[in-house]
Amino acid sequence: MAIKLVAIDIDGTLINDQREITPQTVTAIKKASAQGVKIVLCTGRPMTGVKAYLDQLGLNDSDNEFVISFNGALAQSTSGNVLVNYTMSFNDYADWQTYCIKEGVKSQIETRDYIYTINRDLSPYTVYESDLVSMPIRYRTFEELSKMQDQYVIAKAMMVDTKEQIDKAWAELPAEMRDRFSIVRSEDFYLEFMNKQASKGNALQLLSEELGIKKDEVMALGNAQNDDSMIEFAGLGVAMGNSIPGTLKIADVTTADNNHDGVGKAIEKYVLK
Repeated sequence: MAIKLVAIDIDGTLINDQREITPQTVTAIKKASAQGVKIVLCTGRPMTGVKAYLDQLGLNDSDNEFVISFNGALAQSTSGNVLVNYTMSFNDYADWQTYCIKEGVKSQIETRDYIYTINRDLSPYTVYESDLVSMPIRYRTFEELSKMQDQYVIAKAMMVDTKEQIDKAWAELPAEMRDRFSIVRSEDFYLEFMNKQASKGNALQLLSEELGIKKDEVMALGNAQNDDSMIEFAGLGVAMGNSIPGTLKIADVTTADNNHDGVGKAIEKYVLK
């Protein structure tokens, strides 16, 4: 069955280690789009970290092109029409933040406009995320965040610390909290918590149904644990050559790594007519 929608993770998948989309991949994506194939970027990033790539691919500011952000917490047209919006309540955030403080792990939340952290001494991983996704950081105490909670919507919360610190916090995380959130490890130094219903796979399924596209007509490409749900949903799940072992195991096929046009090669092989 012909592929009608291609879902593509960004970091470690669409872009190389220099944060660039290679010319071969740009050409393949534009050819597929010209043939009527929907190209959907599916990322843990907020929209501020996606816009430049949508512009480069000619997909931005359209009612008929779509993007999934915040690991599936938000799905919208690239013009801003929202289809899916799974948010975290302040009460859930408060319980989660209390656990982070108890464990001594640094943390942050992301809204559509800002990264907020209660850590006066910023985690270097918060600074890295801010640069990566072009989103400003705001330091606020927990009390300040509580008083202003009607002024923002939490898309996701993140533990942002060393691998060892996050490994420990994850190992000791109570079962109740594991069940309360959708949790993904996007990097060794990022453990992300979202509304229980939020995942790239769920958002991709809802978007596909909205567009009248069957599961067998969907190809999804990714490299990390936060991509697994969409790779499992898609009729053709593709792991990048640089994927973690778990993602390689669940994928139907493997393509080249993100530094060697893996996305472009997969589109040329499985999508272009």
